[in-house]
Amino acid sequence: MFPRVISLLEAARSATVLCHVHPDADTIGSGLALAMVLDRRGVSVEVSFAVPEELPESMNELPGREMLVPAREVRSEVDLVVTVDAGSRGRLGALADRIDSADACLVIDHHRSNTRFGTVNLVDDGAESTTAVITRLFDAWDIEVDADVAHCLFAGLVTDTGSFRWVRPGSHLLAERLLATGIDGAAIARKLLDSHPFGWLPMLGKVLGSATLVADGVGGLGLVYAVIEREDTAGLRSEEIESVIDIVRTTAEAEVAAVFKQQAGDEWTVSLRSKTVVDVSTVATVLGGGGHRNAAGFTAHGTMSDVVATLIDALS
Repeated sequence: MFPRVISLLEAARSATVLCHVHPDADTIGSGLALAMVLDRRGVSVEVSFAVPEELPESMNELPGREMLVPAREVRSEVDLVVTVDAGSRGRLGALADRIDSADACLVIDHHRSNTRFGTVNLVDDGAESTTAVITRLFDAWDIEVDADVAHCLFAGLVTDTGSFRWVRPGSHLLAERLLATGIDGAAIARKLLDSHPFGWLPMLGKVLGSATLVADGVGGLGLVYAVIEREDTAGLRSEEIESVIDIVRTTAEAEVAAVFKQQAGDEWTVSLRSKTVVDVSTVATVLGGGGHRNAAGFTAHGTMSDVVATLIDALS
């Protein structure tokens, strides 16, 4: 597969790298790392994501961010569109149509629910992160990974492994290799994972205080869920909102954790996590989303009680 991917990349003179909506460090890190490499090879390249309008503050020190362009300015015609860490066209939001006007589309991802929507699909659902897939691509391509590229690759690796709590054989060796370029892994992790404004604390207190345990949910394995209403998120960044699921998931009495995040109108984005037994990616796929075995999500519409009931039914 790598030779075909490399041929596609080497043939392109212009490229757009698309990250998924509400981007995390894996999609942005992958996109910027690849864009830096393409730029150095003389390719006219830009990186973008549909929403929100600005890059999350936790990622504002990633190298290569000068290649990010607002969604409204993304070119309509290029040789190649590359999507990174997006399991489906839908995850690209309003920028999905850029695929149709490009000569080819390369999909690079690690989600097991990936729909293989590209001309060429480089999907390794056993990889720790999409940045890990990108690293292996660079190795096959004989690309030197310097400190700037390593910074972006490490950002995706440390976040998608939950600070190396969810790893596979070779994960720590990859981290060691990236750290050997001279990057400050502790500072990168602190910026991405351990820095929140004070306003996060009262929001967290309110949301966790209203958490609900459905002890007989998931066939008796237990479901815990929390709801974040729009009024709870005023002045907070997307990273504060997304971080709530990692606290809710620690509930000992529940195999599955969910956080329902209210968007505009009756729209909800739902984050799912499981511990060992349940494959939440299959549940998310049924509900129109996708993800990994132990981490997935979907978007739903309706009242909060209806959306919660739909999830409970899907998990039963």
